[in-house]
Amino acid sequence: MPSNKLYIGRKIRELRQLQNVTQTQFAERLGISTSYLNQIENNQRPVSAAVLLALAEKFRIDLADISQSDGDRMISALTEALSDPVFESYRPSLQELKLITQNAPTFARALISSHQAYRRTSEQLASLDHSIGSATSTADPTPYEEVRDFFHFVDNYVHELDLAAERLATNLDLPDGNTSAALASHLEARHAVRILDTKAEEGVLRRYDPAAKALFLNPYAPAATRNFQMAFQIATLEMKMEIDAIARDAEFRTQEAAEICTIGLQNYFAGALTLPYQPFLTAGKELRHDLEMLATRFGASIEQVAHRLSTLQRPAMKGVPVFFARIDRAGNITKRHSAAKLQFARYGAACPLWNAHQAFERPGRIIRQLAETPDGVRYLSLATEIAKSGGGFNTMQRRYAIALGCEISYAADFVYADGLDLNNRSAFDPIGISCRVCERVNCPQRAVPPLKRRLAVDRDRRGILPYTLI
Repeated sequence: MPSNKLYIGRKIRELRQLQNVTQTQFAERLGISTSYLNQIENNQRPVSAAVLLALAEKFRIDLADISQSDGDRMISALTEALSDPVFESYRPSLQELKLITQNAPTFARALISSHQAYRRTSEQLASLDHSIGSATSTADPTPYEEVRDFFHFVDNYVHELDLAAERLATNLDLPDGNTSAALASHLEARHAVRILDTKAEEGVLRRYDPAAKALFLNPYAPAATRNFQMAFQIATLEMKMEIDAIARDAEFRTQEAAEICTIGLQNYFAGALTLPYQPFLTAGKELRHDLEMLATRFGASIEQVAHRLSTLQRPAMKGVPVFFARIDRAGNITKRHSAAKLQFARYGAACPLWNAHQAFERPGRIIRQLAETPDGVRYLSLATEIAKSGGGFNTMQRRYAIALGCEISYAADFVYADGLDLNNRSAFDPIGISCRVCERVNCPQRAVPPLKRRLAVDRDRRGILPYTLI
């Protein structure tokens, strides 16, 4: 298949279903036959330039947006899985991977899940010492990993919840009105729920008493956190049927995973309510994604703003494709999503050359980095430290770094690109996904060799590493 042919059947089908029209009606609007549309949607024929132009004219979509491969995340996950030595004899081409993700996404996910189970089992066996006979099998993914993958493969965007949250935000005059007052008034007027303060010794952000119809909030939490918790409570009271249906349709292995996903979906609704899609998308473009200014305009935290930017994946109305992550001081990635080509490793630590790690050294500042991954893709990466505390001097502060970025072709949409030499290749730091899959030969920060490379050891010569890669 020639590389210039465009097979985007799934995107076309999703766009048609979003318009709630039949294939016949959709084909008529595009000026093509129903049979041709059917072949396009099933990836039996590529999309012609005439059809792309008709899509742009009739449905006001961004051609670059719809022509972009929607399988980048899955291709990245497949590539990482197939780099394992167990697949040493199989080296698929990029075109072959694209065909698999476009035409058999369920099979691709099954292969990824199987490899994850294999990795977990292998890591468990490698760590066993005296407890070989007593370990409990971890071949199945943990509930948290299941939920993480669920959001990963829906592009961190839940259309039904996002639209419902935006409608409610419009009714409540958000974000133009007083968010705290509007959310509190809505809870009381519609659900007879009062907002009260928790006691200091409780140590919680939110506690709901259904019998008393009282929502207790930590009085020392920032306003953005209190607003989010009120929005979360609205999700539990008004979106239960929709959220339960989404979690049920995901067919999680365990009830724990379903419960975790339910909380994740309630969090999603809360974020979409306090940062409604179209006003937030418009403000992001107007303010060139200045995190501090967006946080001020919407009465949100910088983390909430950065996270919301990663969810702007509404069909035909997408925002800049960004990556977002939250990292603790030990290097654990506690939140992650990427709508860009950069995908975070599922196993092992993040690249130490990534500027996210520097945020802890320079608190209160947004650190900029121009970075290039081994595949030659260049990025603008931003990182800053955030601190969370629910009390005073004697309360332990939780510290994280958040990272946000985009491919360099979108850098001009960010105020943080100003003054950087985007055309100077030498200004870009070489980073990777993780040492386990990174192919860079002379990286001074390499922790472990890549899985698919053999090692040569010269006892009479020592470089940066005690071995060379073959």
